[in-house]
Amino acid sequence: MKTILLYLGLLLISTSLFSHGISQADVQAMIDGGNTQYIWLGATHMLTGYDHLLFLFGVVFFLTSFRDILKFITVFTVGHSLTLVFATFMGISANYYLVDAVIAISVIYKGFDNNNGFANYLGVKSPNLLIMVFIFGLIHGFGLSTRLQQLPLGEHNFDMLLRILSFNLGVEFGQIVALVGMLFILNLWRKFASFQKFSKVTNDALMLAGFLLFLMQMHGYLHSVNEEEFGFNRDAHHHIHLDMKEAEKNSYKHDEL
Repeated sequence: MKTILLYLGLLLISTSLFSHGISQADVQAMIDGGNTQYIWLGATHMLTGYDHLLFLFGVVFFLTSFRDILKFITVFTVGHSLTLVFATFMGISANYYLVDAVIAISVIYKGFDNNNGFANYLGVKSPNLLIMVFIFGLIHGFGLSTRLQQLPLGEHNFDMLLRILSFNLGVEFGQIVALVGMLFILNLWRKFASFQKFSKVTNDALMLAGFLLFLMQMHGYLHSVNEEEFGFNRDAHHHIHLDMKEAEKNSYKHDEL
């Protein structure tokens, strides 16, 4: 049990520190490269964006017809493209930890909705799913925009718009690749009885993952707004990692004894 708690603690700290923002290497790559570099970054950002992927997984989990998949993914794409392009071009930003906290809530929402939570636990009809996917798409796009605004986008409006559109194009490529993999796995799984047997548990796990992501983002937000008063500064994180790793080693030794 101690080992599990240590891993969760390390995950909360390390994810809050390193899962956000754009690395200096990416910034330099954008300076040295052209628009194709922005396409590549958009694709890789989507493919490594666990919160975006979890939400998409929840959206397509029970969809079986190509028409339904196309309808919901199109709505989500339009939503996140709108805020990604316009928020970035207009320079509208917010604390990205808070934006990602709302994105984490979208993951919880989708798992809850997939398990008929509104009817089973609240006794109400679930909101129109197409509208909710569009709304969450807007929020996901705003989250992507907060990352893109950390990059050099050029001094002229045309150059800026071209780079924003290139990044957005990369995001769409990454989304297509991710969806192909998800749909392949889900279509294969649906052929087995275990899909119906474990579908509720899977969406419970989706909600749990969303809740953990929410905690991580709020942890990062508290550090970003009041780093010193929150308990320890950024420099102290390194020592905390070392202490936790040492405690983990001691726990293993204790278990072996």
